[in-house]
Amino acid sequence: MLNFDSPLSSLHKIGTESAKKFAKLGLKTVGDLLFYIPFRYDDFSIRREIGALKIGETANVVGTIDLIQNRRSRQRRLQITEALLRDESGFLKLIWFNQGFLTRNLKVGDQISVAGLIESNNGTPQMTAPDYEKISSTETLNTSGLVPHYLSTAKLTQKQIRQAVNQALPLAKKISDWVPVEIRKRLNLLDLKNALCYIHRPASEAEISASRQRLAFSDLFLRQLKSQTIKNELGQLKTSPIPFQKEATQNFVAKLPFKLTDHQRQAAWEIIGDLEKTQPMSRLLEGDVGSGKTVVAAIAFLNVILAGRQGVIMAPTEVLAAQHYQTFSKLFKNQNFKVALLTANYQKANFTITPKLADKKGKQILREEADLIIGTQALIQPGVSFPRLGLAVVDEQHRFGVNQRHQILGREENWAPHFLSMTATPIPRSLALTIYSDLDLSIITQQPAARQKIKTFLVDNKQRIKMEEHLKKEMDAGHQIFVICPLVENSDKLEVKSAKDEYRRLQEEVFPKYKVGLLHGRLKAKDKEDVLMKFANQKLDILVSTSVIEVGIDFPNATVIVIEGADRFGLAQLHQFRGRVGRGQAAASCFLLPSKENIKNPKTLERLTIMTKTDNGLKLAEKDLELRGSGDLFGQLQSGFKDWHLTTIFNLSFLKAAKDEATRLIKSDPNLIRYPQIKARLGEWEKNLHLE
Repeated sequence: MLNFDSPLSSLHKIGTESAKKFAKLGLKTVGDLLFYIPFRYDDFSIRREIGALKIGETANVVGTIDLIQNRRSRQRRLQITEALLRDESGFLKLIWFNQGFLTRNLKVGDQISVAGLIESNNGTPQMTAPDYEKISSTETLNTSGLVPHYLSTAKLTQKQIRQAVNQALPLAKKISDWVPVEIRKRLNLLDLKNALCYIHRPASEAEISASRQRLAFSDLFLRQLKSQTIKNELGQLKTSPIPFQKEATQNFVAKLPFKLTDHQRQAAWEIIGDLEKTQPMSRLLEGDVGSGKTVVAAIAFLNVILAGRQGVIMAPTEVLAAQHYQTFSKLFKNQNFKVALLTANYQKANFTITPKLADKKGKQILREEADLIIGTQALIQPGVSFPRLGLAVVDEQHRFGVNQRHQILGREENWAPHFLSMTATPIPRSLALTIYSDLDLSIITQQPAARQKIKTFLVDNKQRIKMEEHLKKEMDAGHQIFVICPLVENSDKLEVKSAKDEYRRLQEEVFPKYKVGLLHGRLKAKDKEDVLMKFANQKLDILVSTSVIEVGIDFPNATVIVIEGADRFGLAQLHQFRGRVGRGQAAASCFLLPSKENIKNPKTLERLTIMTKTDNGLKLAEKDLELRGSGDLFGQLQSGFKDWHLTTIFNLSFLKAAKDEATRLIKSDPNLIRYPQIKARLGEWEKNLHLE
């Protein structure tokens, strides 16, 4: 008998090999399938008789096959499958390319349901590459009504996923809703059973919208509950106050090779004020790409170290950690501070110890003697401690789940170090205060005078050759190129460039004499680091990547970034991509290429044109909030969302409502004694949070 924990192999038509394909999507149990949310829908709700079909509409047609055959196309070397579908009102021609197997699956006399765009073939209706399924006693899942599309791999079809989900769907009726009924009533939210049924098998757009809102609320409510819990806990904690080292700070700032902006000074002053308190600082420092957050953190570390305490900074990748080591070593070269880099693959220090740095004993001495330790999430592993920790900094904090951010705060009862989060993702103040309700906020919006301006261009297919000539000139001048793609590999029905295909095209067809690298989220962590190190050491001319390259990493030799499928990203994220170049002395440029389906869409072009007119990240984030809703920002800011596309329905009032409900609940019952289901769900949610 099926239950939520049943393996997928227990479902009909899912064998061992198919189960492995599902596992690559993170789907291992029947319960996983229920919460695997569609990202879009085909609208096949219009069912027409053939005689009533209209050219240009998308429709569902049911009929009988009168003819089906394969033939070869001489011009394009394609195998073409042609079929003639009949109903009482007329005939419809069907065409598929390179799917010769269809003549084995479909026979003359079969009743089938087809769905797709109605095209004109010399004035008569035709469907090209339609979805199809045989009419049987079972309901049609793929060709009628609102048909869901799920994120998939090239080896797992939409039909396979839909069939599996359909088998799991009856279990939705047995699910227990952990969100209290009074909250659901106040916010007019669906119960969980209906939300899951509607999201997979909707009867209308209204059902899709209502179910997305309910499922999105679940994740957002948990995030806010965790924030309020942390805020409560921090209020109980004490820390070691760090006295302001006024003269040393003034001398440090005076000797910097650049002048601090007013916003940098204000942020530093707010942090120094927090450090002097006996309650641990818990602050978010938000600054646009290149706005100078690192030097503000350095001023904080200066005061902490001079007070005899240690500083720790945690970065999401080893490459970024290594860059921080170099930066802070330079900033503190006249201070005689002991600076160390401690990651899984790199151990460095600007001071000497007797044991080898890679040895367990060496690492322990490093943690005991260093004034500033820089690393990755390895710094928060069990058993790792810092005897004099005064300030913990998490860089690019949106790449860490809430739990991971706070594991670094130490494990002593009733005591914690000061804590500073940093992010380069621009977030409007009202949104940031709602999302990060456990953190105080400092924002740097001014850019240093020396920051390189990046020219941004909107490019169509006709201009691609000219753009590629520019890329060649840049590489011949010794510079490097980023190419960003929305997907790792081709996806069913999405005409969007994939990183793997673009990597092959650039390496084999366009730039065979240059070295091209490939980076994406499915690579193992060490393989990612190796590719980034090759690019950092200028052993690659072009790096083709998915969005994993979004933040933090500094490659001064990279002068051009090309963003394929630019319409698939929010303005704030495009701005983050753009910030990967323009970090050296050479002129930098960014090319935005919309996907084929939206290349002539006026709204798409209007939105992307904004990128060519401003380089102010906060203005772009505010425009994104206006045009696309806060979900596009929120989806980039915080791990913990199992289905990022659910966040697109968020607006500020919805975010605030979730925060208010979480605040009310935690205030009335801090330990969730009256809400055991919420407590269990919160624990499960925290366990599933991950580092990217």
